[in-house]
Amino acid sequence: KPYIGNVFHCPCWNRSALPAAMFSRSNVSMWSVLKKCIGMELSKITMPVIFNEPLSFLQRLTEYMEHTYLIHKASTSQDSIHRMKCVAAFAVSAVASQWERTGKPFNPLLGETYELLREDLGFRWVSEQVSHHPPVSAFHAEGIKSDFRFHGSIYPKLKFWGKSVEAEPRGIITLELPLHNEAYTWTNPTCCVHNIIMGQLWIEQYGNVEIINHKTGERCCLNFKPCGIFGKELHKVEGYILDKSKRKICALYGKWTECLHSVDPAIFDAHRKSDTKCSEKDRKGSTQVTAEIMITNILHLIWLSLSSFLSFCQFYAFTTFALQLNALDAEMERVLPQTDCRLRPDIRALENGDIDLASAEKTRQEEKQRTAQKNRSKSDEEWKIRWFHQGPNPYTGAPDWLYTGGYWNRNYSHLPDIY
Repeated sequence: KPYIGNVFHCPCWNRSALPAAMFSRSNVSMWSVLKKCIGMELSKITMPVIFNEPLSFLQRLTEYMEHTYLIHKASTSQDSIHRMKCVAAFAVSAVASQWERTGKPFNPLLGETYELLREDLGFRWVSEQVSHHPPVSAFHAEGIKSDFRFHGSIYPKLKFWGKSVEAEPRGIITLELPLHNEAYTWTNPTCCVHNIIMGQLWIEQYGNVEIINHKTGERCCLNFKPCGIFGKELHKVEGYILDKSKRKICALYGKWTECLHSVDPAIFDAHRKSDTKCSEKDRKGSTQVTAEIMITNILHLIWLSLSSFLSFCQFYAFTTFALQLNALDAEMERVLPQTDCRLRPDIRALENGDIDLASAEKTRQEEKQRTAQKNRSKSDEEWKIRWFHQGPNPYTGAPDWLYTGGYWNRNYSHLPDIY
């Protein structure tokens, strides 16, 4: 059967196309929408549906799990440094699918949820939109064999700077490996979409990411490098794993779109200096031999992404994993809560290629949400968050949203009609 107990055995996981290809945006001016929004937070701006992709932000978050095998690999490793390498690769891989994804996911409605059960990948995931202003999305994933717990809350701070849109994904990410009694925390890099007004859209990730092992004191400090004036650093990420005394144990090097390698830190530092000298000579007319070529034979591969080779440009540049996220069949619909993203009429209409219906439904749902908020404020009724609660992160003490439990009991009779 497609649905057995709490696990979907769904033929939808193998779909290789959406019902309709994406619409061309070439004749639509984003400038007409954004020109009055410079410096403003974009979560409060209503965007035409033509700029959306047929996924909710809750579904987009689920793409963290595309390379779940790295977590399983970390859990089975007996070496803490090797575990940190796998966790670092997982953190980098989480943003790999964003390359060339220039469509904006739909803003989740308050109370919206999303679940994903992938027995083949060994995890189950649940997320909920726990706040509308500011927008906060909370999620909790766990290994089907109880080998990990992965949870966090994301508050995407979006700003328009004239030629680009910057997304700062505030919030703490936590990964727990029960077999080792370990917990890792980190935050995501900043994402920026360039050439919003004219030219070819392109995406970069930049900023520092620090991953901390709260049991051993080891940490991984990664630098997602901005592309620079000549684009030499585009997509590059590099950093070090340090022990609790801050001694370099190994260096990490790669591109967040493609791969991550480890290498001896002394060798890496030597070739960085060599690369700098070669760059100086190159400016004087001599031939440059880059460090990438010089250290190719001594790199150890940790993660290699196939997403860039298996993305579907005509379907919003979705990877194979992303293509499955809004899949829905009769058996799934029978057990899903009525708040699940797959049941949103506007997202479903856009996926089916009916942009007029998608636009009308998006407007209707936003108005319904505003009306419900006004009615609650008049009656002093408080919104009830179903699956998460506010509390301090157990490892950093920072404000967080933690999973309350009970979702997989499949009792959804108390849920509101938000669509």
